[in-house]
Amino acid sequence: MLRDDQEAALQALREAVRDGKRRICLQAPTGYGKTELAAALTTNAQKKNKKVLFTVPAISLIDQTVSMFARRGILDVGVIQADHHMSNWDMPIQIASVQTLMRRTVPDVAVVLLDECHQWFTFYEKWLGTPDVPVPEWIDVPLIGMSATPWRKGMGAWFDHYHKAASIQQMIDAGNLSPFRVYAPSHPDLSNVRTVGGDYQIDELSLAMQERRLVADAVETWLKLSEWRPTLCYAVDRAHAMKLKLQFEAAGIPCGYQDHKTKDTERAALRRDFHNGKLKVVVNVETLTTGIDWDVRCISMCRPTKSDMLFTQIVGRGLRNAPGKDDCLILDHSDNHLRLGMVTDVDDSFVGLHDGKAPRNDNRTDNIRLPKECPNCGYLKLPKMACCPGCGTVAKVVSKIEPEPGELRELKPPKKKPLRPTDEMTHNEKAMFFAELKGYAFQHAYKEGWAANKYRERIGTWPSHDMKHVQMLSPRPSTASWIKSRAIAWAKSKVRESPQWTEQWRR
Repeated sequence: MLRDDQEAALQALREAVRDGKRRICLQAPTGYGKTELAAALTTNAQKKNKKVLFTVPAISLIDQTVSMFARRGILDVGVIQADHHMSNWDMPIQIASVQTLMRRTVPDVAVVLLDECHQWFTFYEKWLGTPDVPVPEWIDVPLIGMSATPWRKGMGAWFDHYHKAASIQQMIDAGNLSPFRVYAPSHPDLSNVRTVGGDYQIDELSLAMQERRLVADAVETWLKLSEWRPTLCYAVDRAHAMKLKLQFEAAGIPCGYQDHKTKDTERAALRRDFHNGKLKVVVNVETLTTGIDWDVRCISMCRPTKSDMLFTQIVGRGLRNAPGKDDCLILDHSDNHLRLGMVTDVDDSFVGLHDGKAPRNDNRTDNIRLPKECPNCGYLKLPKMACCPGCGTVAKVVSKIEPEPGELRELKPPKKKPLRPTDEMTHNEKAMFFAELKGYAFQHAYKEGWAANKYRERIGTWPSHDMKHVQMLSPRPSTASWIKSRAIAWAKSKVRESPQWTEQWRR
């Protein structure tokens, strides 16, 4: 049975297909239940005798997907993979990895489901084309991509419809995802690490993170705070990961290791030992970030990144609910939270697919409240939170005004940052502005359509179709100020139209 919000998302997908959309992107957090939605879509297709192709971004996810479908009663499944025991082209449901499809003839199907579609492959473009220039035989076949982080630059060029099913914060508030606590026990020196392709250069980053103090602190902090919770530890590369593993084992902590070369049988054994308590920590390198459903209750984040997608995917591994799980503990040894913000804020900052033209999120952190570190225990708390939830320390207000000898000077408040001119706003910024208008309308119980009218008043056009389902956001001071200025202008115009004002003006 689907939850109400999942039923709503399923209905939104159906309506998009009925409206003629054929390249649809669904965003939903890790742990939302995207597989349940895929199963529901697949079951509906089966009832209509339509064939479905479900693709995954890695061969290692094939058997996991087969098992998840089987648990949901979908058994008429064939696997497109050499020497797989379930290979059967006659089955109405086919599951395949992208790597296999690249070397095969893609079967004729009525629906295509792309799992983790933020991992975009050029093969997709050769196979399906673009919404503007589709491959003829696939022009009417609906393709539904699913991801928790569809934020890759240019994804909007390949999809003609976007729907955000729920935000991470909404899922936590509803009790469908686990709340989390974050500590920042150590701070690496990354001043000499270059940025290449938008993220830290791996070799230089690895050397910086292999510093003896940082490796030792990862283990000491785990012993102090983790309560021996089942933990995934994220490392930079194999050399860094092995140092962490050896340090955990030297402290008497049962620890496993996984990277992209780990065989499927070994991965299955690691997962089994992790869940039966034989292993308390599994150190990994870029493998346990997508497509896994382990019962993770602590994350040791030793992999600094500038990528909001990688950051969100890593934290998402610990947000799934589980029996007896009160929250997820995050031990951030990378400064990722102090650099990017809380994962809930990062998720809320995206309200649409990038169109491939404007710079992606060039000023994204301008709208995110970065957390503050408790000087006593390292707990990361929200700005303006005086009392630390971790240790109870109350922050003291320190005046930033320093006395100087001489004449008194007038201290003027900083000027309010105005809204950017409309001709300089990116598509994402316009979408965020519309989301803030929707949030303001909800707060003040305004009629439906108020936000769209205000958007048109400022931007000059109606909100584009892909903004239809943006989630509400609390308005920034600049947006609230603009709304207030329009209300004042409207009130003055009404006063001027009154007979009393006209008579007074004539006198």
